[in-house]
Amino acid sequence: MNVNKALEDYIFANSSIEDDVLSELNRETHLKVLNPRMLSGHLQGRVLEFISKMLAPRYILEIGTYTAYSTICLARGLNENGILHTIDCNDELLTIQEKYIKKAGLTDKIKIHTGDALAIIPKLDIVFDLVFIDADKKQYCDYYSLIIDKTRSGGIILADNVLWDGKVIDKKFSSDEDTQAIKAFNKMVKDDIKTESVILPVRDGISIIRKL
Repeated sequence: MNVNKALEDYIFANSSIEDDVLSELNRETHLKVLNPRMLSGHLQGRVLEFISKMLAPRYILEIGTYTAYSTICLARGLNENGILHTIDCNDELLTIQEKYIKKAGLTDKIKIHTGDALAIIPKLDIVFDLVFIDADKKQYCDYYSLIIDKTRSGGIILADNVLWDGKVIDKKFSSDEDTQAIKAFNKMVKDDIKTESVILPVRDGISIIRKL
């Protein structure tokens, strides 16, 4: 979602600053990687980190690593013995992922999986405290169906891009597959009696889903 630039600057000026590791990762992603808009970025990263720190999770699952910005933010909230499992289908990003995870001092806390999340998730015999979905929009409902029973009662599922640049309320995109997939996911979550949820208008929309 578009935010007034002056207001966005004010938000950044009055929030904790982006640390050196994340700032460097931000710059390198924009210089070297396709579609840098996919990066979580400072504001969303702080939100993810805060949620993770409040939960102090033992196990986190991230679906969609990209260049590992959100991975690092989430992993910083893990408890002392915690592990984050992150999945991405693009093996060309592995070098940058490993580089910045190491710079952040989190190598022993993060397990990277490369491949199809729909094939990998069923093989993870883990009950997760926190899940972050930020991958192929057309598969959001499939991801949700796979992870809901792998999330503990009281656990949190986060889903990114659920407002999809406002396309979810724009009739011009009524035949757009990604838009319809996001709308179907939002309805699926709202109708799920096993959870309670709220959508926050942070960046492109984050759904916070709590399993009852």
